[in-house]
Amino acid sequence: MATTSLKLPDELKQRAILAAERQGISPHAFMVSAIEQAADAAEARQQFINRASQARDEMLKTGEGFDADEVHAYIQARLAGKNPVRPPIKKWRS
Repeated sequence: MATTSLKLPDELKQRAILAAERQGISPHAFMVSAIEQAADAAEARQQFINRASQARDEMLKTGEGFDADEVHAYIQARLAGKNPVRPPIKKWRS
């Protein structure tokens, strides 16, 4: 395992120490976990961006996509616990 030196502002270091104490873990474990969570979030965001870019490229290539109002209604119904039918793909370009 590699060793890394991390310089933190005093206030941030104290916040990390207090948070670690509240969780019953060492400040080191707290910081490792925080960095891991940040790395996971950054990777998930990049994957989301990549998938969105691929979907956009496919939409531009095929001229097909979903109606935004229908998608919003579908999502709202799902959030309300219903089991709606997925919106159909539509031609938006001839």
